[in-house]
Amino acid sequence: MADLQKSKILVIGGTGSIGKFIVEASAKANHPTFALVRETTVNDPAKAKLIQKFKNLGVTLLHGDINDHESLVKVIKQVDVVISTVGGPPLQDQTKIISAIKEAGNIKRFFPSEFGSDVDRVRVHDIVEPAKSFFDSKIQIRRAIEAEGIPHTYVTSNCFAGYFLPRLAQRQPDVTSPPRDKVIIFGDGNAKAIFVDEKDIGTYTIRAVDDPRTLNKVLHLRPPRNFYSFNELVALWEKKIGKPLEKVYHPEQKLLDDIKASPFPESVILGINHSVFVKGFLTNFEIEPSIGVEASELYPDVEYTTVEDYLDQFV
Repeated sequence: MADLQKSKILVIGGTGSIGKFIVEASAKANHPTFALVRETTVNDPAKAKLIQKFKNLGVTLLHGDINDHESLVKVIKQVDVVISTVGGPPLQDQTKIISAIKEAGNIKRFFPSEFGSDVDRVRVHDIVEPAKSFFDSKIQIRRAIEAEGIPHTYVTSNCFAGYFLPRLAQRQPDVTSPPRDKVIIFGDGNAKAIFVDEKDIGTYTIRAVDDPRTLNKVLHLRPPRNFYSFNELVALWEKKIGKPLEKVYHPEQKLLDDIKASPFPESVILGINHSVFVKGFLTNFEIEPSIGVEASELYPDVEYTTVEDYLDQFV
């Protein structure tokens, strides 16, 4: 039986790479949970297991599309909170969600698709294209939300552990465990990054939903034990496997050249790597209490997965 005091949550993009963790966290926290899914997604054999998992968790699947304004308004009127986890080009389409929220008039909180760097922070730095345009699109969504006066929370979760750690940020997409012979390190390897397990991103996001302390704020996910430079990450992995790796350092200019030479979307990923692992833009600032809060300080009872524990599964 769902807790009647808990907000009804709609997740848009719930079958995606981060959305599925947020849907699960919402259902497990006893929020009445709704997922907006296209009919093609429901009938996709590749998604069948996930859709069944949602059903088993008691998630209500609502058929719809963010491009259908009337049906979107109708769906939004059934809930209290909207969380968007759309990725790629649909980021800009979130203006359609904003319009529907505005028309529905009942939403207590909107979480747009963020889940990365604090884009208002990194914009003051020298972000290279095409990553800059990717960040700019998120900034435009923030400004549109604020212009409409929609209550919101922006979740900046830094580096997804499940994306970066299984291959130590190496470029081979098909690699499923960290390298045991040679590793490429961006820059001098000393810039600090922050890694957060996707399940923890889901947990922290859902904890923030009904928390007045996170209203109209940036929620920073910065677990204190998960700050690592590239060099420290490699050293930790070497310790776990009991052998040194051959280290190949790619200086900044090499990475910049690779960005220019790479096709989209790899060029965006490399641009983000440049901002994170060369420039250190995730960790070169303090959170300003007037506009931001830190998740592990607000919710010290959440036992988050440490980088050290995460890497143990690959040993």
